[in-house]
Amino acid sequence: MEEADFPGAWRPDQGLTAPLFEQLRRRIADLVAEGALPAGRRLPPVRALAADLGLAPHTVARAYRELEEANVVVTRGRAGTVVAPRDAREEELTTAAAAFALAASARGCGFDEAVQLLERAYSRL
Repeated sequence: MEEADFPGAWRPDQGLTAPLFEQLRRRIADLVAEGALPAGRRLPPVRALAADLGLAPHTVARAYRELEEANVVVTRGRAGTVVAPRDAREEELTTAAAAFALAASARGCGFDEAVQLLERAYSRL
């Protein structure tokens, strides 16, 4: 997948209740999780992606900022925004998963119930 092809045929859906920045954030996070956007892959500049998707630049900038806060991407100033190394993301997510598992277990929550809670949390994103 070349930078020019990103994000492929995907377009934000104005009819969804999720804000446009959140739709874009989710799309990029999904592409990273699927491996379609590998570590080190440069994302399009904010203005270029905004123009391509018909979005305001601040919408794309917010999606990139939230992805950076989640360690999915790294912004390198004028060098652009790239997909973060997988090990940094995995380490943070492993820590978060361990904390969730410990909290759920301490409250008498079994594995299946914990998975259901996680599924519900994802569905609200």
